[in-house]
Amino acid sequence: MKVKTRWLAPSEQRAWRAFVDVHQKLPSRLARRLQATGNLSMADYIVLVALADAPHGRQHFLELAQSVDWERSRMSHHLSRMNKRGLVAREDCPKDGRGVHVAVTPAGRAAIEEAAPGHVATVRRLVIDPLSPEELDMLTRLCEGILDRLEADLL
Repeated sequence: MKVKTRWLAPSEQRAWRAFVDVHQKLPSRLARRLQATGNLSMADYIVLVALADAPHGRQHFLELAQSVDWERSRMSHHLSRMNKRGLVAREDCPKDGRGVHVAVTPAGRAAIEEAAPGHVATVRRLVIDPLSPEELDMLTRLCEGILDRLEADLL
């Protein structure tokens, strides 16, 4: 039996295309800024932020992968590259003989501290400052609603 497609109305299509365009353009702008100011990729920054926000600058490997929504293999490969650059270190997990903790190194902390001001300035210039407080609240509610739907609808 053929399912009837509910095509997007013009206003829905306009909203969807604007969302997709922001999703495509904003990360590349942020990534260029990170590369220019801190020689970090967006993926490096995401990992370093997660680690810097964690107690004692470390997280269990699986928790880190879940927190950034990456597959274990992607996380493992990326951490290997970051480890070679001295940004992170792998440590044995004392509670789990097979588990591994990932810790931000002093070089990793220095890299994120160097990159963060420029990153925040770019986020502020491109996203935060152009919005009124009401629009910012609406953006927050919209994004949180979409994230809730994504969490509930694991296809």
